[in-house]
Amino acid sequence: MKIDPREMQAAQTLAEALPRLNIYQGIHKALRAMMMDTLAALGRLDAGDGADVARASARVLALAECCESHLGHENDFIHPAMEAHRPGSSAQVAGEHAHHLAALAQLRQAVALLGACQGAARAAAALALYRQLALFVAENFQHMHFEETAHNQVLWDGYGDEELQALEMRIVASLPPEENLTMLRWMIPAMAPAERLQVLGGMQAGAPAPAFAAALDVVRPHLSGHDWARLAGGLGVPA
Repeated sequence: MKIDPREMQAAQTLAEALPRLNIYQGIHKALRAMMMDTLAALGRLDAGDGADVARASARVLALAECCESHLGHENDFIHPAMEAHRPGSSAQVAGEHAHHLAALAQLRQAVALLGACQGAARAAAALALYRQLALFVAENFQHMHFEETAHNQVLWDGYGDEELQALEMRIVASLPPEENLTMLRWMIPAMAPAERLQVLGGMQAGAPAPAFAAALDVVRPHLSGHDWARLAGGLGVPA
């Protein structure tokens, strides 16, 4: 990714000065948390333990699936909105998305290779996968920053917050329930307290009670006792 520091600084300064609805922020916090956690799990992997290898491999594959789905949502929903306002504004990132899909395919191949290896070869394959994932994560961190600044500026120039919220809700409505719960599991713990309350408060007001209860069940184990008590108090549910 080629980033002009001056353009990035100008976009970030404006974003900080004029707080607007940021439809990238929550999902990107979730993806960053999942990426860091998965990378750390690979780093401490015991290549001589078959069960440990299987667990770490499953985490990499789950991350790849989430990333691939996220790219599709941005391609299908966000980029058309950007192009409708400013033609060509999503072209750079659309090209990067194609590169990321190829990188995800390579990660899956590396996982398969790890599973097929034994002994010293497995240790070497584990290290290679770790380094490969590290580069993927590094590139994606830059990629997401560009979206949160340059892409958001295009969206903010073209649409009001109500329109952006409607766009975000269309993306959420397109998610299967299992995928939605997976993203909440990573998103809510990665958020600031006020953000958690906003997301789950909106779900509490608009979603069926069983869906809201399922969301609480999936996020509670990943919050500290203090964070859960604060969230439960804000939502008015038993702590």
